[in-house]
Amino acid sequence: MPRVDERRAGVASGLAAYGLWGMFPLYFPLLEPAGGLEIVAHRVIWSLLFVAVLLTAVRAWPQVRATVTDRRALLVLSGAAVLIAANWLVFVYAVNSGHVVETSLGYFINPLVSVLLGVVVFAERLRRLQWVAVGIAAVAVGVLTVDYGRPPWIALALAVSFGLYGLMKKLVRVAAAPGLFVETALVVVPAVAVLAVLHARGEGTAGSAGTGHLLLLLSSGVATAVPLLLFAGATRRIPLSTVGLLQYVTPLMQLAIGVFLYGEPMPPARLAGFVIVWIALAVFTVDSLRNARATVRRRTAEATPAPV
Repeated sequence: MPRVDERRAGVASGLAAYGLWGMFPLYFPLLEPAGGLEIVAHRVIWSLLFVAVLLTAVRAWPQVRATVTDRRALLVLSGAAVLIAANWLVFVYAVNSGHVVETSLGYFINPLVSVLLGVVVFAERLRRLQWVAVGIAAVAVGVLTVDYGRPPWIALALAVSFGLYGLMKKLVRVAAAPGLFVETALVVVPAVAVLAVLHARGEGTAGSAGTGHLLLLLSSGVATAVPLLLFAGATRRIPLSTVGLLQYVTPLMQLAIGVFLYGEPMPPARLAGFVIVWIALAVFTVDSLRNARATVRRRTAEATPAPV
């Protein structure tokens, strides 16, 4: 029963994390008239303070000190901090400029980008169906390039930046809250500098657009940190194959918001591109589930004592 309860808690945490990320296209327009740079700067500053309070509550500062004194971990987290900040900036720009559908495409193809990064960086060998899925996704990108009249650079930038961010996190084993604090602290000085420059030019909105706007900007710290912490809790409790299935909640929600709430166009050629992406993901998911089951059966067989 405890194991069942753990899995239920893990699934609930995963759904909550991906559900919150899926609603971000509804949240960021509320932060206007702040621009993308100002929003990202506020996300950095207030998420740092929120995580600092959390670390104090759970007495996890020794883990932060251990991470800071580890040169390799600090270098890797520096790269992760830059990548996630770039991901945030592209996402906020896309949402506030009417490209929510394209953001959903980025998170649909992110798993396949992560697979390719595993091949390039870790020299992993892909199974046949994984190569098929990657090939189908490449066809989809070609179809969407023709439809958009340009490469879907927003989707590709989101997929690559988040895939590289996940790669960086894989290279260093740090608990969620301490790792998030260190990452954020590494980019807090540039964030403060950005806000200082914006306010010096009279372009900052934190003190000039009303109390409600200021409170919304402050809430960006909680909105940033909570889904990341929920995601970390999910990955500790449930298999990665389950996490992989749950991750499609986010782009599905973003696609629905873009098409049905914001009325973004979905011409036949674009819909065809998305359908091809979904076929690639279906192939990839079926292969992942088959491989996970085969691994479980093999481990069970190895753990079973031979008959006397």
